[in-house]
Amino acid sequence: MNITSFDDLIQAARAQPEPQRLLFVFVGAELPADASAEQRREFEAGEGGELVPLMCVDKPADELANFEAFAAEAAQAGPPWAIVFSAALPGRGGVAPTSVDAEAPLRRMVDAIKAGRLDGLLPFDRRGDPVRFG
Repeated sequence: MNITSFDDLIQAARAQPEPQRLLFVFVGAELPADASAEQRREFEAGEGGELVPLMCVDKPADELANFEAFAAEAAQAGPPWAIVFSAALPGRGGVAPTSVDAEAPLRRMVDAIKAGRLDGLLPFDRRGDPVRFG
């Protein structure tokens, strides 16, 4: 399935043969302290900056209704964010992973984002549209 929206992600996760727990890392953008004048102009124009993880959450795929509900819940739970990175954690033998199972993969996601290693993560903007980097 081609993921063209956050809601596609939910549908794809629900369609898997094993139950899925979806992992999310919400990030903001900050200007590095040593930014050049050009980087500052780009940042003020809404581009560039460093990705800064703000909060993490994991949810069973069947508990997610749609992006609108997800974004509303995120707005109540934490600070304003720019992008949410997602990944899936599959269950085994028909048993869904738990939040405890998701802790280490979420930590790895945060570390990867801090290091700029975004392969394997699906980023979405505040409208639920996929984000393309580079």
